[in-house]
Amino acid sequence: MLLLAFDTATPAVTAAVHDGAAVLAETYTVDARRHGELLLPAIGQVLADAGVDKRELTAIAVGVGPGPYTGLRVGLVTAAALGHALGLPVHGVCSLDAIAHQARTGGLTGPFTAATDARRKEVYWADYDADGRRTAGPAVDRPGDLEVRTASVGAGALLYPDTFPGAGGPEHLSAGALADFAVAELAAGRELLPNAPLYLRRPDAQVPAGYKAVLPA
Repeated sequence: MLLLAFDTATPAVTAAVHDGAAVLAETYTVDARRHGELLLPAIGQVLADAGVDKRELTAIAVGVGPGPYTGLRVGLVTAAALGHALGLPVHGVCSLDAIAHQARTGGLTGPFTAATDARRKEVYWADYDADGRRTAGPAVDRPGDLEVRTASVGAGALLYPDTFPGAGGPEHLSAGALADFAVAELAAGRELLPNAPLYLRRPDAQVPAGYKAVLPA
């Protein structure tokens, strides 16, 4: 297996190549406003660093959110285009699941919550058991509407210490963790998600109402 993985659901633009046993190469840049500019160069970099030609890839894994509309669609559209051009299956991964996997491989034990910044003073969140399996979520809520979580990770948790006391890293998702999670799930015979967004709410940009139509004379 040669899996290309990437994610744009958080401010981190991240890509990785995994050979089924380990991450061969990975890149990670935090810049919430430049997903569209940074993703393709990041993919090119990890392929070069891993010594892998894109025609050797066997699958793609992409984070499907939840995440902000603009950044998230960059990853999804790129995955769809590459999958079509190269004839590869595209596997979607809940980005919170991948962050949870990253936290557990980093040594976190016991039940915990993964939370990312949803803006508008809200968080995207999901709960996980001691084995890292999701038990609630993904969902989007104001932190004040949630019960206090004693163990948590992610940028959303770090922003709201009253709800997430003692929150820690990882702050954002690493594509290496996403790739490792996808490989493990596929090896266990579990299906991943389709390449479709987990937006959880309407986009910030809206078509203006009541605008005046201009018709030709």
